[in-house]
Amino acid sequence: MNLPALRGHNEALLLDLLRGAGPTGLGRAELAARTGLTPQAVSKITARLGAEGLLAEAGRAASTGGKPRTLLRLAPQARHAVGVHLDRDELRAVRVDLAGTVLAATGGPLDFAAGPAEAVDAVVRVVARVADPAGPPLLGVGVAAPGPLNHRTGVMGRVTGFPGWEGFPLREVLRGRLGLPVLLDKDTNAGAAGEGAGAGAGAGPGASGAVTGPGGSPAGLPWAGAFGAAPRTSVYLHVGTGLGAGLRLGGRVYRGTRSAAGEFGHQVLLLDGPPCRCGARGCAEVLCLAAVARGDLPEAARILGEGAANLVALLDVDDVLLGGRVVAAAPETFVSGVRAVLTARALTPDPPTVSLAPRGVAEGAAELALSPFFDHT
Repeated sequence: MNLPALRGHNEALLLDLLRGAGPTGLGRAELAARTGLTPQAVSKITARLGAEGLLAEAGRAASTGGKPRTLLRLAPQARHAVGVHLDRDELRAVRVDLAGTVLAATGGPLDFAAGPAEAVDAVVRVVARVADPAGPPLLGVGVAAPGPLNHRTGVMGRVTGFPGWEGFPLREVLRGRLGLPVLLDKDTNAGAAGEGAGAGAGAGPGASGAVTGPGGSPAGLPWAGAFGAAPRTSVYLHVGTGLGAGLRLGGRVYRGTRSAAGEFGHQVLLLDGPPCRCGARGCAEVLCLAAVARGDLPEAARILGEGAANLVALLDVDDVLLGGRVVAAAPETFVSGVRAVLTARALTPDPPTVSLAPRGVAEGAAELALSPFFDHT
């Protein structure tokens, strides 16, 4: 047994539970019950975390006849992380605390076509602008970029329309320049990760998709959450300079074996339709963005809804979340338009919910940087 790894895993389980509990906090007995750890183990772990400044007291629980229990809460200010959205024409960065609260933000135009060197310099500058040299330690930097890319190796793929990026080791280059841990992922995956920020509220490891049994060790059955509910399946649909999807299955972002999941925009909706920049014809992306370009946002929403309906039928999705600058410019048009299509094409009596994504891509990228701290990897 790898004892240091197990200790780190158990610490992350408790931190995740306390993050989800918010300022109300949880007692040590509740932490033990929800993780399967012994009360003695919980006491030792919380003492260590408290000594590192990661926990604080949240008051006392009402007495049930004995001594009132001390409640513990996460100390969000103890660590920070940075999230960067590297888009095709703009750059945005945020600094967040452990609760995912945005503490600083900055951004500006970016020419992605100018190549990796200029983009790396721009990322280094925005990270410096949002960082607080006098503040708590930075856990790392999450960078969300257009795909395809390899999440595991941190190497860019053949981004449609930008061949100069193929094979560029963006993660390692930024790690060397920033001197911090860097996590690279697709912008749509960051959007899906942002939906899960702080989602542990009362649900324990299941909120992050962790599968645990007694003592917090891996188990054979999916975690059902504190209230017996399995993690919801959701998709994040992003409409900006491109069209893509982030998948959150069983509480975790799903990337696929080759980090290629979520190429939602390149499903063919119209055989022999207009050519798409990916080389195919009649893709959802080219149809949707053409409708946006001519100002027909209801039609763009309908096309987005048709693509979403295909995904819902394939994956039995609970929630559809919409984001990106095009959606932000006309949120009600897109929410109502997508909802109408999903309702009309529903194969079950209860179609999925449709709503705006609660966080932006940069915030989701910061959540990715926080993920290892809460054992969401």
